Amino acid sequence: MDLPSQPLPPNRKALFFIVVTVILNTLGFTLIVPVAPFLVARYVSNPNSIGMAVGWLSSIYAVCQIIAAPGLGLLSDRFGRRPLLLLCLFGSAVGYVLLGIGGALWVLFLGRAIDGLTGANTSIIIAYITDVVPSSQRSKYFGFLGAIGAGCVVLGPAAGGLLAQFGYPVPFFVAGAIAFISVLFGLFFMPESLMRDRRVNSLKLSQLNPLSTLREVFLFPQLRWLIVALFFYTLATVILPSNLGLFTKDSLNWNADRVGILFSVFGFSSILVQGLVLQGLLKWFKAHQVMTAGLGVTMVALLMVSMGGIRNSSIVLYLGIIIFALGEGLTSPTLLELITHNTDEHAHGKVQGGSQSVQSLANVVGPAIAGLLYDHSGHGSPYVFGAGIILLTFVAVSLVLPTFRK
Repeated sequence: MDLPSQPLPPNRKALFFIVVTVILNTLGFTLIVPVAPFLVARYVSNPNSIGMAVGWLSSIYAVCQIIAAPGLGLLSDRFGRRPLLLLCLFGSAVGYVLLGIGGALWVLFLGRAIDGLTGANTSIIIAYITDVVPSSQRSKYFGFLGAIGAGCVVLGPAAGGLLAQFGYPVPFFVAGAIAFISVLFGLFFMPESLMRDRRVNSLKLSQLNPLSTLREVFLFPQLRWLIVALFFYTLATVILPSNLGLFTKDSLNWNADRVGILFSVFGFSSILVQGLVLQGLLKWFKAHQVMTAGLGVTMVALLMVSMGGIRNSSIVLYLGIIIFALGEGLTSPTLLELITHNTDEHAHGKVQGGSQSVQSLANVVGPAIAGLLYDHSGHGSPYVFGAGIILLTFVAVSLVLPTFRK
């Protein structure tokens, strides 16, 4: 009698490919931070419109991720993780090259849109890890990938600024070249993780609709409130980086260099938390217990950041950022682990696609709310609002805590 096929173990070459993909995903967001104002200024004649154009250049990325994430995850359930990841990397490479070529503002938006559509591959990455890693070890891998992403948060803006000294398009050409090389590497060395006997048998065009996919994900009773919690948590935490530079400039009279140092402190702290602290805590506590503690820490951190601006205290602000890194590093990987743990093995791509769409929606809405509050309710009000949203996250999590205890 033939034994059922089993997924290949996560060998070093496959994990290297996943790490490179995570790096490119993060670079797609962080490389453009120091370069975007100068890149956009070439094609916008009215100086008073540059800020809006830069903002929309960021928003289009998140909007396209909302559209693409559920479909990509569902397609990976049907056709496998490997071909979809390779296609996504190729698309990101094209997007980077278009940003480098430029020539008109619409070309920048087109490049950003393509990168957003194909960069919405986090759902496939999480599904790949879920395919090949036992549930008891997934938090460790998610934490490791989170630490890699945090490292890119440190290096991305610095690398973008450094490469831009040779020309503003250079950072994007370099990222595009890395993406193309990664596609070639994946073609030869990346194994498929989803065996044919575990794939969905058919796929309807209507299922690629992001709204229908989200609706199907919310039909899973054990996942419904976890997805809501993910949305609230992302909404609360995206507020911090969305206007931290403006906040420190107006409240503490900081320049761009000091803001960069602050982001570096956050990145290094996140690496330590997700690479070391999280793994130690998971040996003694369950994932939902670590996640609950992380939520409380995150709420305290947001209030401290707000207080740092009110009291004009750099020390309080730095402490708030370090504590924020601790809370985020404890919450995000464990929340993802809980979602994957409660997902049917045939629906990981669909569920992770829906999860990424929810996060992308929060990434669109959060900065807009933060800007509105900042202009009309005080400089520290966005972070107080974020702390309040964490309370809503607690409520959503509390509704599924009985399931965790069982």
